[in-house]
Amino acid sequence: MRRRTRSLIGTIVMLAFIIIYAPLAMALADSRIAETPALVQTVLYCLLGIAWIFPLMPLIRWMERPDVENRP
Repeated sequence: MRRRTRSLIGTIVMLAFIIIYAPLAMALADSRIAETPALVQTVLYCLLGIAWIFPLMPLIRWMERPDVENRP
């Protein structure tokens, strides 16, 4: 599969993941985090803000792989 195709597929998957992750993170923040002290809120909001990256790292690595050239 060409890198351009992988990038298209990966972008679509990332957008779908973020569309699902964002409302879940907001619901968690609204229900649980709002009741905690300000310092804990700050840490938790930072963690929620970057947590989406970790499940997507394998996808990003796959998207960025170089094309394999089929030469005889």
